[in-house]
Amino acid sequence: MMCDSRTSFTVNQPQQLVKLYRNHFKRLIDFILSFCAIVMLAPLLLATALLVRIKLGSPAIFAQKRPGMNNKIFMMYKFRTMTNERDKEGNLLSDEMRLTKFGTILRSTSLDELPELFNILKGDMSLVGPRPQLVKDMVFFNEDQTKRQSVLPGLTGLAQVNGRNSISWEDKFKYDLQYIENVSFIGDCKLIIQTIVKVFERKGISSEGMATAEDFGDYLLRKQQIGESEYLAAIEKSKLLLEEKKEIFYK
Repeated sequence: MMCDSRTSFTVNQPQQLVKLYRNHFKRLIDFILSFCAIVMLAPLLLATALLVRIKLGSPAIFAQKRPGMNNKIFMMYKFRTMTNERDKEGNLLSDEMRLTKFGTILRSTSLDELPELFNILKGDMSLVGPRPQLVKDMVFFNEDQTKRQSVLPGLTGLAQVNGRNSISWEDKFKYDLQYIENVSFIGDCKLIIQTIVKVFERKGISSEGMATAEDFGDYLLRKQQIGESEYLAAIEKSKLLLEEKKEIFYK
């Protein structure tokens, strides 16, 4: 299913053990490990928050609504990596213009992701799972791609250890669906270890030629897989969904 150069993931295990892990122990392990990580990393969290305040101003935490399991919207927390600079009309400047050198360091070391440990503790996220995308990405998902929303989003996942943001959206979806079909304790342990290695390699932080990752709708429009009218309609839909503050469900 995946090219040989990518990380293998399929793990053969008794189905009863797999089901038991998915339904009961995965959440328990997430809670225990995220709590322990928050306690152990408290000095680093506080030091990073202080540096963000000094370098980028207040608030140190960037909060953004993301679609989680079953498309239920939750507030995801990260350390800020960008300024709030705006143009004369009051619109935010591009990511490239707002991303600072300090912010780039936070992203390349994944320190900006540490506040997501609180999302895991709360139960909004898991240590391992498909990464939570933007609501304005999700409105472009087709039926098959929406299957990635059937599990809790993760701090890391199969796509992250196989290229992160440097791979195509098609590959991201393939890895996400492959993970969902093969969730297991051993597989999650492997992905956590591989993630630690990837953090030190500091690769795949952004899409090629971009300061950050390319939005899915922008990607589809650039590849001419959708028209401009379809693109604009979906973007408006995402804005309405966020304003309504409701849970989003797709059939």
